[in-house]
Amino acid sequence: MKRFFHYFVQGLLVFIPIIITFAILVKVFDFFSSLFSFFGFSNNAFINTSLGLILSLSVIALMGVLASSLLFKYVFNWLEERLVHAPLIRHIYSPIKDFTGAFMGNKKRFNKPVLVTIDKTNNIQQLGFITQTDLSDLGISDKVAVYLPLSYSLSGKLVIVPSNQVEKINKEASEVMKFVISGGVTDVD
Repeated sequence: MKRFFHYFVQGLLVFIPIIITFAILVKVFDFFSSLFSFFGFSNNAFINTSLGLILSLSVIALMGVLASSLLFKYVFNWLEERLVHAPLIRHIYSPIKDFTGAFMGNKKRFNKPVLVTIDKTNNIQQLGFITQTDLSDLGISDKVAVYLPLSYSLSGKLVIVPSNQVEKINKEASEVMKFVISGGVTDVD
């Protein structure tokens, strides 16, 4: 029974990302296929399906081309500038942008993996990432801000701990993040 459960969990770890990716692609495909059927381009289901597939692949590739062009970056920067200064939207957009930027792009913030001692008495530690080493703006000295991600989630909590309770880890931040998010079942390279 243990062996079955082990294989079942391993199968889920492989199966779930594939299924989620496949589901997103199917939704995009269904959207474009339904456009051809809705507008009555053809009564033949095979033609509508083929055109939907071609259009889906084309739109995804076009988004990739646009994302790497200077014009798209200019338009995106212009739009982003408007969103950052919009009265209500900025309180939603800015934190989401900062959070996703912390994981991806050129401004990755979770790049200093550490081991934080949470309970000295029982020697309980938790993996996290230093986000700020200087908290003097908050009137805090000799402490650092550490983000502690939760397993199987992209959420976490921020803790302020004394610097001496933080031990740096000499591993890639992405490997440590994968390890934490997977609940410790992923191997660290």
